[in-house]
Amino acid sequence: MNLSMRWLKEFVDIGNISPREFSEALTMSGSKVEGYEIEGEILKNIVVCKVISIEKHPDADKLTVCQVDIGEAEPLQIVTAATNLKVGDLCPVAKDNSVLADGTKIKKGKLRGVMSQGMFCSVAELGVTLNDFPYAITDGIFVIQEEGAYPGQDIREAIGFNDTKVEFEITSNRPDCFSVIGLARETAITFGKELKLHTPVVKTIGKSCKDMLSVKIKNPDLCPMYCAKIVENVKIGVSPRWLRERLRAMGVRPINNIVDITNYVMLEYGQPMHAFDLRFIKNGEINIRLAESGEKITTLDGIERNLSAKNLVIADAEKPVAIAGVMGGEYSGIMDDTTTIVFESANFNGSSVRLTAKEHGMRTDASSRYEKGLDYNNCIPALNRACELVNMLDAGDVLDDIIIDDCSVKNQRKIPFDYEWINKFLSTSLSIEEMKDILTKIECSFDGDYIIPPTFRPDLEHKADIAEEIVRFYGYNTVKSTSLSGGAQGKYTERQKFDNTISNTMLALGLSEIMTYSFISPKYYNKILMPENHLLRKSVVISNPLGEDTSIMRTTALPSMMEIIAKNYNNRNPYAYLFEIAKEYIPTDDDKLPEEKNKLIAGMYGNNVDFFVAKGIVEELLEKLNICNYDIEASSTEFSYHPGRCAVFTINGKRLGVLGEIHPKCSENYGINTKVYTFVLDVDLMFENTQRNKTYIPIPKFPAVTRDLALICDIETPVLTLEKVISNAVGGILENIKLFDVYTGKQIEKGKKNVAFSISMRSKDSTLTDEQANKAINKAIEALENIGAVLRS
Repeated sequence: MNLSMRWLKEFVDIGNISPREFSEALTMSGSKVEGYEIEGEILKNIVVCKVISIEKHPDADKLTVCQVDIGEAEPLQIVTAATNLKVGDLCPVAKDNSVLADGTKIKKGKLRGVMSQGMFCSVAELGVTLNDFPYAITDGIFVIQEEGAYPGQDIREAIGFNDTKVEFEITSNRPDCFSVIGLARETAITFGKELKLHTPVVKTIGKSCKDMLSVKIKNPDLCPMYCAKIVENVKIGVSPRWLRERLRAMGVRPINNIVDITNYVMLEYGQPMHAFDLRFIKNGEINIRLAESGEKITTLDGIERNLSAKNLVIADAEKPVAIAGVMGGEYSGIMDDTTTIVFESANFNGSSVRLTAKEHGMRTDASSRYEKGLDYNNCIPALNRACELVNMLDAGDVLDDIIIDDCSVKNQRKIPFDYEWINKFLSTSLSIEEMKDILTKIECSFDGDYIIPPTFRPDLEHKADIAEEIVRFYGYNTVKSTSLSGGAQGKYTERQKFDNTISNTMLALGLSEIMTYSFISPKYYNKILMPENHLLRKSVVISNPLGEDTSIMRTTALPSMMEIIAKNYNNRNPYAYLFEIAKEYIPTDDDKLPEEKNKLIAGMYGNNVDFFVAKGIVEELLEKLNICNYDIEASSTEFSYHPGRCAVFTINGKRLGVLGEIHPKCSENYGINTKVYTFVLDVDLMFENTQRNKTYIPIPKFPAVTRDLALICDIETPVLTLEKVISNAVGGILENIKLFDVYTGKQIEKGKKNVAFSISMRSKDSTLTDEQANKAINKAIEALENIGAVLRS
């Protein structure tokens, strides 16, 4: 929630404390501040000017040359194409070396040969809108009509665009702090200042409204209180500047005086309000009831909604006119010809409002407050405040009486006041008087040994809550530190250690970690060339997505990686080496949650990247993870990959992952005009097959014997197959086998290739003899002949 510091000072005199000091103090007392912003802070060197003269440009029909007074000895000359200025107008002028709201810098210069020493500004160029200044125009210079504006005055001061906005993160258990008064309470206690609250004074015209309207609550468990007041002879118009300024600072767009009053009271008191046009309330009846089956309502946003029997509505004698606590109906709002209105101030059940808003996908400022649980004692003060503002703005005539149906239960919450327990719990030594002093400041009262919290504090239920209130105003930083009892120590699980090893290894290999959303667009499957009938196209669909681009849960992380690769390529980065431990969501056959799979995906491009670099990264990672029993086979069936430059990794017959060059058509879909290599590995399967217990191997005592084998085999025979045959044949004395040459050419028969290995053998128990080594090699040669590989002669 945003807080206007100018508005806050109406309730608490905090002097000239800086926004930073204010933010730090409120955060330390438990009201977390996210940050603060000074309105118009970016605007530089822009002042009010008065137009002295307007003459035609000598060399341009559409330009004029203006002399303007900026409160200095010499006037300023401005060349402009604007047509809405006349002599005597006040308007903003950006002088030489000024900065506009969008960061544009303005410098003096010549326009068609005539010097212009600055630029006139529109409302948009100042960072404000027509809602803030309704008398301004869209396409033209902002002609200032503000009282007290004078030449040379800083534009921010002249138009009131200099408030400080402090952004708070309010937790859901503190609905009282979703208001200026609530935050003013926190401020007053934090700084030890007086809280100056105002009791609304309403002037009525001596006419009762009881015969014009009736209110009946038919579901008191969902609506404990509903009160209303009528205003006649309503004058719809523009709100005064001070009110528009406060709404703008709080992030609310000014609309008209009546709507602005309801928004103003909601922000000030935290009590949502609504104004109905009495003409559209049939027979003057307001019934708060559950919707009937088949009922519909068109809400203020113009959407027709089908209501369910669980939706609480505000209805007249025939039909619903509003969804309670969420949004009014189409004909319940304020129109230009509205003359008589009904101000509503009610208390609705928070859970009911939340579920209704969620059902219809329409979370509003009102519903976000109601769903947290509001104070029923706030209804009448807020209603009176709205009527007081009607008096102040001369927006209508307020009738006597409040029409009310009160079904609220007035039970007081009582919490045992165990000050000894509180001291022990907090490790403090506060006296009972000191504790009572703090609790009195937050408006708690006492009944013997019990504390009675105020009704606007629903979060105070137990003595631990009381202890928290005491310590946050006593000062967290004044409480002595204590050690945790017991010997509990935090440590990583085996899986966390495994995941950290993956990340650290990938970083050490030169890749950068990224994080992508699990939500993607269905169109992404087309971009990676996924077949129309592929099982992975069946995805979990988001019921209330932000848009089509985030409407499903991904079943493969490849589109997410390709989007980031494309972004880097389009930003002209010469290379990119990226990885992510991503989640994929595979739907189940029933209505249960989808199966979440953890995948390591990497993507890379650049001059130094090819298939074997990517393969080397995978092999290095698997070695680091102590995974040895994997196989690699060439594949031409992976839809996103080049059919001749792709391989599949398996472990014990299970698919571990895929590695290869992205298909050129797939790269083209992403606007990438270079080779891209990716690999995807199943993290869960890797974790299952890692050998966690490493065996120490002592330094060899006996020398190794090496032999080289040059083999002729079919060109389609994988090198890995040859390696496995040699390894199985040589047996336990094999120490290492290394490929050092693959050759095809004129000296080799067509359809064949020459493959050369260096084989190292060693015995743990004794020195190998030539006879033992030759026997092992001959055995390997015999085994190779069985698969069509022979020694090269």
